[in-house]
Amino acid sequence: METAMKPTYIKRKKNGRISIKAGSKSERVIRWTLVLFVVLTIAAFMFFDYTGLELWSAIIETGQNLKVMFFQPALNHFTWAEALYQVGVTLGLAVLATVIGSVIAFFLALMAATNLTKEWITKIVRVIVAFIRAVPTVLWVLIFAIAAGLGSEAAVLGMLFHSIAYLVKAFSEAFEEVDKGILEALKATGSSWWHVVTHGILPSTFTYLLSWTFLRFEINFSVAVAMGAAAGAGGIGFELFMASGFYFDLREVGFITYAILLIAIILEVVSTRLKNRYFPSNVRN
Repeated sequence: METAMKPTYIKRKKNGRISIKAGSKSERVIRWTLVLFVVLTIAAFMFFDYTGLELWSAIIETGQNLKVMFFQPALNHFTWAEALYQVGVTLGLAVLATVIGSVIAFFLALMAATNLTKEWITKIVRVIVAFIRAVPTVLWVLIFAIAAGLGSEAAVLGMLFHSIAYLVKAFSEAFEEVDKGILEALKATGSSWWHVVTHGILPSTFTYLLSWTFLRFEINFSVAVAMGAAAGAGGIGFELFMASGFYFDLREVGFITYAILLIAIILEVVSTRLKNRYFPSNVRN
């Protein structure tokens, strides 16, 4: 009689070694996680207040609203020139938060990398940025909106805080992946700490820093759209808030949504081209 065997998964690493892991435990974790999600979803629907809800009419009205929104987009309360200006404001907020954040994050990441700084300094920096990263960007923006007042300053400061914490983690991990032999060779020749950074760290990690920075810029653009109304920062997000919350203009909401989608597609195309240029091996694999 054949004995039943537990399923195993064979994974070949890049260095040629083979690691075999039993899949029974991971399968149970995945299975129970999915079951928990299903149970919570059903429970959420059970606790909804369905008083006065007419499901069929609600579906019809929602479909009609979506039809007007996405098949009849139009500008009614501002011109094309104003729309382009508002998009530029949103992009400007994202660029400002990303550029300043990446510069500050670079120097903090040097202190957070275990192969460049003393251990106690690394721990302090990592604890601080972990706390900042744990707080959502929206909450940081609202905190600065209360402290500094509504406006673009609060939006930039809130996005800046979270961008720094996000990029410090990404940059420091890239620094720690640098070949130890390169750093030891530079130190053996009497190179200073800054010389090691500029001639050993930067050449090896520049493409990764660029990729992570652009990824954070995409995130900041999305956040800037949402914060345009929440923090009074203006931009296309504020116009979307006015069109939906004050004018109740579904056509204008559709137009603004398409404009945001177009910008997001352009950013994705640029990001893909950068990855194809600087990481061709990853694309082939």
